[in-house]
Amino acid sequence: MPDATQLRDSTQIILPREVLEGLEQQLVDEFTVTVFPEGEHACRIIGSPVEIKAASEFLSRHGVRVR
Repeated sequence: MPDATQLRDSTQIILPREVLEGLEQQLVDEFTVTVFPEGEHACRIIGSPVEIKAASEFLSRHGVRVR
């Protein structure tokens, strides 16, 4: 059985909110993901593993470091 942490990591990205400035709308338009506020300074991007992988690659191409 897969580890819950591994599954969670493949379906979400948590980033500082300011990192998405100027990219959030393009991210939501291009991928089937949802962006939720996570406290005052962060946001959580949630989607299927395939969409999260594609969104991570998109963010990386735009200079956003995703671990």
